[in-house]
Amino acid sequence: MWNPTSPITGAAQSGLTSPTYSFVADVAPDSNGKQVAITSLGGTQAGVTSHSGGAPFTVTFSRPKQYKALGRPNPQTGIIGAVPRNVYKLITRKAVVPLSGQPPTTMMVTTTIEVPAGADTYDAPNVRAALSAHLGALDENSVEVGNTVVSGIL
Repeated sequence: MWNPTSPITGAAQSGLTSPTYSFVADVAPDSNGKQVAITSLGGTQAGVTSHSGGAPFTVTFSRPKQYKALGRPNPQTGIIGAVPRNVYKLITRKAVVPLSGQPPTTMMVTTTIEVPAGADTYDAPNVRAALSAHLGALDENSVEVGNTVVSGIL
């Protein structure tokens, strides 16, 4: 069950020192999700703003509206032709200003997790390993990802 605790400790980024994000529960855009709104900031984050009605800063986690089941194997080959996927998403929405004097617009960061139906039950350790590696790679390379997104240099 997705249940973050406040404050969230932010990953390392250039220009941010010990960033933390305190939040309150918010209403997700859809009934299959949970959302928090970042209401205050900790550490040193010059120029960063917390959530407001006109400048959102939210984190939402959603699950499939309807879980897909694994189909039956082909009676002759024993192979399942098309394996459906159950899709989960973690979406961060943050207001950013594209140019001085302009109103904020919303930046979105999305991690999509597509789990083949049945793998969550039959192969949970490898599902967890994939998530561990993915999240670890993002966290370990947080500064580098931020630098690439800001500079355009990979």
